[in-house]
Amino acid sequence: MKRVFLIVLDSVGAGELPDAADFGDAGANTLLSVSRSKFFSVPNMIKLGLGNIDGLGFIGQTPRPLGAYGKAAERSRGKDTTVGHWEMAGVISERPFPTYPDGFPDEVTDALRRATGRGIICNKPYSGTDVIRDYGREQLRTGALIVYTSADSVLQIAAHEELIPPQELYGYCRAAREIMTGEHGVGRVIARPYTGEYPNFTRTKNRRDFSLEPTGKTVLDALSAAERDVIAVGKIEDIFAGRGITEAIHTSGNADGMAVTKKLAERDFCGLCFVNLVDYDMLYGHRNDVDGYARALTEFDGWLGGFLPLLGEEDALIITADHGCDPGDVSTDHTREYVPILVFGKKIKPVCLGVRKTFADTAATVAELLGIEWNGAGESFSESMA
Repeated sequence: MKRVFLIVLDSVGAGELPDAADFGDAGANTLLSVSRSKFFSVPNMIKLGLGNIDGLGFIGQTPRPLGAYGKAAERSRGKDTTVGHWEMAGVISERPFPTYPDGFPDEVTDALRRATGRGIICNKPYSGTDVIRDYGREQLRTGALIVYTSADSVLQIAAHEELIPPQELYGYCRAAREIMTGEHGVGRVIARPYTGEYPNFTRTKNRRDFSLEPTGKTVLDALSAAERDVIAVGKIEDIFAGRGITEAIHTSGNADGMAVTKKLAERDFCGLCFVNLVDYDMLYGHRNDVDGYARALTEFDGWLGGFLPLLGEEDALIITADHGCDPGDVSTDHTREYVPILVFGKKIKPVCLGVRKTFADTAATVAELLGIEWNGAGESFSESMA
């Protein structure tokens, strides 16, 4: 193959993993919840075999899928964006990143105050939309940083763009990233700019993630070392701290990400186009918005119908996810779920890929499809599709 398009539908989980109860996620099923919405319509993914995946028959099966189909379990001890993407790129995280259900300790907040010269307010787990409503006025009055976390391994800093412009906020997040290492090595430090007036504060599209560097060699490293293109679309560059990436294109949401990906399909390159579409998670999953989630998947499916004809003889498309975020769940957090796998290409045999033991099988498959050596985690399913 000359090109592989790997599209991550951020948080589109395919049902609870056997250990979901250990994470408080028994019964979670993102696709099941979303499929119950009257706004859910994904005929193109059904044609590829989405409903033929084990446990997803409720979506609607097809007797002759056009693509290869299956699902994968997560071996890493986590359920967040960083852990999920790293695993699908070939790095399994055996130890969970630290979380802070009671807020960050004094040693962290004191270091943040010294590094930024600003006060700290909130410092507890909080919904991203609720936190700016509840602390936005205090921030504008005092100039303090809104620092908060979630059930995931994250330190988030929210700031009003008129008080603290995004570039300044990014500088504070880089300082926080340097602080959050070692025992406090959270998966991500996230900049959360917002704007507006109380009570109608709204988050902007200027979010940035500052991740740890992957703890092992990824398929991105292997591809770039083999002089293949590795084009990162959306927040992929942030998730991998820029490592192994030859070109990065940041986007403002799903619509922008899909438009960029379509343009890249019309461009000549040799290697991997790695895309994250974040709106499912950020705008709908965390807000328990089932209908919004359904509309977003329906929009992607419509776009997919126009994208598939752009793929050439030496192209392959892989659609998957990084974790779940069940909008019908009682919480607003990520959920521990299987992820779907759909593969399409003119040279891809439409077969059942079964239940893969790890997301890392995707890394091994990408490497084999693109003809490079891979000694990392995962078992390729490329031969079964040949």
